Amino acid sequence: MWKKNFLFRAAESTPLTESENELFHDTEPALDSTGLVLDKFLSVWVQGEGSEEKPSTFTNLYVRTAMLDVRKQVSLLQPLQGRSHQIKQLLTKEQKQFLRQWLQVHDPQAWESSEDHFRDLFELE
Repeated sequence: MWKKNFLFRAAESTPLTESENELFHDTEPALDSTGLVLDKFLSVWVQGEGSEEKPSTFTNLYVRTAMLDVRKQVSLLQPLQGRSHQIKQLLTKEQKQFLRQWLQVHDPQAWESSEDHFRDLFELE
């Protein structure tokens, strides 16, 4: 299975260089948000058929909100959302554009092999 993570600051259209795993790995889960200064992120996971290095088709997209207090190294990770309407609500138009372009350029054949329901997630409304 092929998979790729894109971690966006909530209002930005270009992902960070770090993945969700890299940025949130050494943080403690927040039990209470009182007194925390939280930065909001959107973590996007794309899955596909194929090898770890090369997808043959893109199959699934999951999105979750994540918050991090950098100073205290405390985080809140929401559950992954995989329903179309949830994904479309969470991602901004610019984030959808970035992801669509990255997937099309990274592996045009996998993009073309993807089912319509997957490609429809990137339609701009």
